Amino acid sequence: MKEFLGEDFLLETKTAQTLYHDYAAQMPIIDYHCHLSPKDIAEDRIFNNITEAWLEGDHYKWRAMRTNGVDESFVTGNKSPEEKFEQWAATVPDTLRNPLYHWTHLELQRYFGIKDILKPASGKQIYQEASSKLNTPEFSVRSLMAKMNVTVVCTTDDPISNLEYHLQLQQEGFPIKVLPTFRPDNLYAVENPKAYKSYLRKLEELVGFGITSFEDLLKASQQRIDFFHEVGGRLSDHGLEQLYELGAADPSELFELILKGETLSGYQVQQFKMALLVELSKMYHAKGWTQQFHLGAIRNNNTRMMRTLGPDTGFDSIGDFSQVKAISRFLDRLDNTDQLAKTILYNLNPADNEAMATMIGNFNDGSVAGKLQYGSGWWFLDQKDGMERQINALSNMGLLSRFVGMLTDSRSFLSFPRHEYFRRILCNMIGKDVENGELPGDMEWLGAQVQNICYHNAKNYFNF
Repeated sequence: MKEFLGEDFLLETKTAQTLYHDYAAQMPIIDYHCHLSPKDIAEDRIFNNITEAWLEGDHYKWRAMRTNGVDESFVTGNKSPEEKFEQWAATVPDTLRNPLYHWTHLELQRYFGIKDILKPASGKQIYQEASSKLNTPEFSVRSLMAKMNVTVVCTTDDPISNLEYHLQLQQEGFPIKVLPTFRPDNLYAVENPKAYKSYLRKLEELVGFGITSFEDLLKASQQRIDFFHEVGGRLSDHGLEQLYELGAADPSELFELILKGETLSGYQVQQFKMALLVELSKMYHAKGWTQQFHLGAIRNNNTRMMRTLGPDTGFDSIGDFSQVKAISRFLDRLDNTDQLAKTILYNLNPADNEAMATMIGNFNDGSVAGKLQYGSGWWFLDQKDGMERQINALSNMGLLSRFVGMLTDSRSFLSFPRHEYFRRILCNMIGKDVENGELPGDMEWLGAQVQNICYHNAKNYFNF
């Protein structure tokens, strides 16, 4: 029986062990999609305790605690940090076979050197030991990033963000690049005209002119994209249930209706979103950016908890939306005029794995290696089975060797061991193929491929 989380955790063969320890482990981390706070980085936040660092905003843990019968007061409520951690420690043993069990103990080991198993009996001691370390400059957020050999972090930012903390970090010469990602979901969130018009007023104040037409909206969007580019942004990101086929609806007319305060029909909302998204995508292409599409989540399912806690508090799930045909039409529309930017597609429903893996091949034109990417296992799929299935689909339908690798998609500064988790899984899968005689045992070649997937592909692809 192997030691739990030992040196060869997840590495089942000698080849896998060599690939990981001699090649993958040493590679720096480019975390090209996350939800970390640039303010926390700029201010070099020092956490008061492990509860702040671990349980603030972590929907994964919140869902597990609720499922385990923990009252909301211990999850997002007003209980003390010690009481909340106590309930998390009581929940961890019941997360067996959930990735949270692995991630929890990986983080305890990698950041704090704590090899004890987290459970009720050890909770108080682990809380005190981890908290005492976190409450020192050696465990500030910048130190945590450096400890994990992070070189680039791309945060997720609204178009109206002034990016003050990114600018501050650049002016300081902070050695880890902290770059913005343009997340324009609010630019086309026209379902609620009142809220949308309020957002437009904020955008008008920022760009310095009135937005009274669709053309004005495009002009304002371009100005914000230019600003993000000046600050180092090279990616956009979009969180959508699905893309839609664009019909003949006139976005200018739809925008006029919005400004009048009229509520659009469901079809009109879809058409406006897609019309604006096409124009934004052309802007990305002109800048040489990469556009990302996170597709397939059905969000805020629980109306009662939405009223109580608001959005994005852990009540989302995998949706079963129709994806493929509209994606094809969207990409083809842009490619037809040679305005298709580098693109990463992420699916949340594993039923779409092979469809996504084959879709990217339709629009890889040889201009850029891996121009279209099938993104890593995301959200509910960023666990062992999800990663293996994504890697297998990409390997079978495309080129794993051109894959830009893993990201955390996290709000926690303690989540960087997810890159290690991915790297171990990747090395294990390739190692098995070698041991089974399905790949030659050329370690120099295989090691270079592993290092490319873990680091070099992303570095070359994004051109930060």
